[in-house]
Amino acid sequence: MDEMRKLTPEEFPRELLEIPDVPEHLYLRGILPSPETTLLAIVGSRKYSSYGKDVCEELIAGLSGYDIAIVSGLALGIDSIAHQAALRAGLKTIAVPGSGLGKDVLYPASNFHLAEKIVSEGGALLSEFEPDFKATVWSFPQRNRIMAGLSRAVLIIEAAERSGTLITARMALDYNRDVYVVPTSIFSESGKGSNALIRQGAMPVLSSADVLQELGFDISQTEKAKTSPDYSDEEKNVLTLLKDPLGRDELIRALAIETSKANMLLSVMEIKGLIKEQWGVVHRR
Repeated sequence: MDEMRKLTPEEFPRELLEIPDVPEHLYLRGILPSPETTLLAIVGSRKYSSYGKDVCEELIAGLSGYDIAIVSGLALGIDSIAHQAALRAGLKTIAVPGSGLGKDVLYPASNFHLAEKIVSEGGALLSEFEPDFKATVWSFPQRNRIMAGLSRAVLIIEAAERSGTLITARMALDYNRDVYVVPTSIFSESGKGSNALIRQGAMPVLSSADVLQELGFDISQTEKAKTSPDYSDEEKNVLTLLKDPLGRDELIRALAIETSKANMLLSVMEIKGLIKEQWGVVHRR
């Protein structure tokens, strides 16, 4: 990895200086994005569902080409997925672990190679903890304030009812940051916290376009450039069946695939903005 250096508050990203509990110093590996880059924190459950993984990857892929960097916590689960998806999309990413940045203590150890790749591809590792500090139960909530403080907004992918992700959301609100949430099924235990945030007033997002518009990007030219979307065979099949609107149950029967797989496919397509469901009837968009 690149050499570690210690930052003083004068070198911090300006957004971080706005929070009430500014860290005394930060340790940095790699390169922080320019001040003009919009930082978006993406967090979620360690025990993610396949829906959460698909949503995270799909939303980040749709941010490709914009001056956005993804901030997350390097943890197992949605954090790791967010960092990996950002790298695939050509976006810079900042990891804020709950440990020091020393090679022997970086947490989790299983993500050491991911951390190395983040730095080698122009991103950064950032921590207020001493380089040899080992992660503890309390260090994760403490580092969450840095993720929230760094970022223009926080996007919650999937959060259970008592998830640590909700701590980041609360801190973001305390710091006057926007909070975006991906809705989940009312039957999903891993998403109860997410849906509760929406009930409390967080912004629901259904597509990358929603995120970009909320962040203030002009997506009109990008949308005009999409002349030949690259749909999967399953998505093409759904769109063919939806020449006329169909009831959800009727559509699932026509797809002739497992119900769970069909529900996942339709959820992802709605997030992509390809279809829309109203009162149990699915329409092409």
